Amino acid sequence: MIPGSFEYHRPDSVASALEILAEYGDEARAIAGGHSLIPMMKLRMADVGHLVDLQAIADLKGITVQGDTIIIGAMTTQQELISSAELASAAPILREASLQIADPQVRYVGTIGGNVANGDPGNDLPGLMQCLDAQYTLAGRDGTREVAARDFYEAAYFTAREDDEILVSIKFRATTGGYAYEKQKRKIGDYATAAAAVLIAKDGATCSFASIAMTNLSDTPVWCEAAADALVGSSLDQAAIDAAVAAMLETIDPQEDNRGPVEFKNHVAGVILRRAIERAASRA
Repeated sequence: MIPGSFEYHRPDSVASALEILAEYGDEARAIAGGHSLIPMMKLRMADVGHLVDLQAIADLKGITVQGDTIIIGAMTTQQELISSAELASAAPILREASLQIADPQVRYVGTIGGNVANGDPGNDLPGLMQCLDAQYTLAGRDGTREVAARDFYEAAYFTAREDDEILVSIKFRATTGGYAYEKQKRKIGDYATAAAAVLIAKDGATCSFASIAMTNLSDTPVWCEAAADALVGSSLDQAAIDAAVAAMLETIDPQEDNRGPVEFKNHVAGVILRRAIERAASRA
């Protein structure tokens, strides 16, 4: 199908983009890479009268590593996340996850901001951002504000971002210790049936820190503090891993769809999370 008619805007600054969004209100939508919005427009599931393309805004692009703080512009592409040696050193889990998003054609156009901002429960990076305890910077006509990734997602496609706001950057701390992003999907380019992001740090043989999040197993990404707590203080033995998996399975809420029934999704979630914990532990 083809979308309905719309007016196309290509502002060159955040201020200009915000002015257009404010002027046209509910009729305007910002677009980053377009992999979520354009299909919805083609299916007539989204009626957009004014499309505001953010591609020309240079201030929304780039990767900055300052000490242990990482700031990534919202229009930075997934391929740029993959190819940045500095980012791969400071937060290798982000490169590992980005390599599992769709396929190269998508990753050269798809952006980190587009992946995290629209609230699609199937996207890979929202769960990872919760695992990293990232902060999102949102810009509106009254200024900017920060929202924690763990507080940003309210329901499927509903977030804390107001309609007249734009996500401008993502900030999080560099990682240390072990990491893993595990993903099970039906075929290349598909959303995950289940995916897990895990960070682990050790003090000697004892786990001193853990963070665990999963993707596409609820209507929002799932960061599970209880699962991480089950690992902290342990030697990362099988009993501790079993407890972490059990805590996550109590937290997720998968729904039956063309990826399988609920029982299958719970099984896959347990397998994927166990693999991620074991691989992160081996790297710690």
